[in-house]
Amino acid sequence: MPSAAVEVHDLVKTYPGGRRKPPVRALDGLSFSIAAGTVYGMLGPNGAGKSTTTKICTTLSRADSGIARVAGFDVATDAAALRHRIGYVSQASGADPRQTPFENLVMAARLHGLSRHDAVERADGLLDQFQLTDARNRKVAKLSGGMRRKLDVAVGLVHTPSVLFLDEPTTGLDPQARAEMWSEIRRLATEAALTVVLTTHYLEEADELADRLVIIDRGRAVIEGTPAQLKSTLAGDTLTVELIDPDVAAVRAVGESIPALRDIVVEQDGPTGRLIARTDDPSGVVGRVISEFDAAAIGFGAVSISRPSLDDVYLHYAGRSYRADDRAEVAA
Repeated sequence: MPSAAVEVHDLVKTYPGGRRKPPVRALDGLSFSIAAGTVYGMLGPNGAGKSTTTKICTTLSRADSGIARVAGFDVATDAAALRHRIGYVSQASGADPRQTPFENLVMAARLHGLSRHDAVERADGLLDQFQLTDARNRKVAKLSGGMRRKLDVAVGLVHTPSVLFLDEPTTGLDPQARAEMWSEIRRLATEAALTVVLTTHYLEEADELADRLVIIDRGRAVIEGTPAQLKSTLAGDTLTVELIDPDVAAVRAVGESIPALRDIVVEQDGPTGRLIARTDDPSGVVGRVISEFDAAAIGFGAVSISRPSLDDVYLHYAGRSYRADDRAEVAA
């Protein structure tokens, strides 16, 4: 069993509200453990506490209470030693746009104590590794978004850390650049035996990349495991009905009148909404749903059946469907 590269126990972090607003409890007793040499996903909507956790684990912020150990070091008492063992790639690019990729990498290597010769050698090696050699001497400001993101990861690896934290590494990238970044993250974990801690609000990214993941909601761990394990906790299939100008109470009443449906959740988001439920009779229930909704004069669009997804896992354990911006109103 691989040793733990990251251990987080009961982290609590509260930010002042300001302007007469109440304080914001970003972390509310968060705990999880990450095995060395794996890709670990922290999945949750914006504001769930993912970035706050990453900042605490990388010594950029302090928890109000709780313990975090990374690469064997306590983040509160061994911060200086820990910084030599970790890499951190924030949501915003840290590369100097006025310099070239080569200059950025050499500067980062020198700041980590490498000699000029070793810094140049390391920079050239990373440029080749991330397929940036052709852009070696171009200004960063002129690179594509995908190339800049690759450079950010390369800078985070310049001192050969044992744990790499990637905070929303593919936000804003086009599909091709995102796929290239996914490939690079997989390569780092398998070939370099690096522990990669990935925060993301993309369900498909967590499903594709993470060996294990924790779903975080409002500062707490909702559930943790491999993507396959999490989806296997849900029996049956998912029925989804797209709603038009829904009356939540009426929709719920109709859903609950259909015996084949269980775990019913009705969501409203402005003039639209969804009914989501579990069923063991996917082929037989669709016709019944359509006829019952028609009879009740409830406006609806598509009715679909699917196998359990991470969205369904989030819905089941957090009590509402997943939204990256977490704005939907829910009647569970």
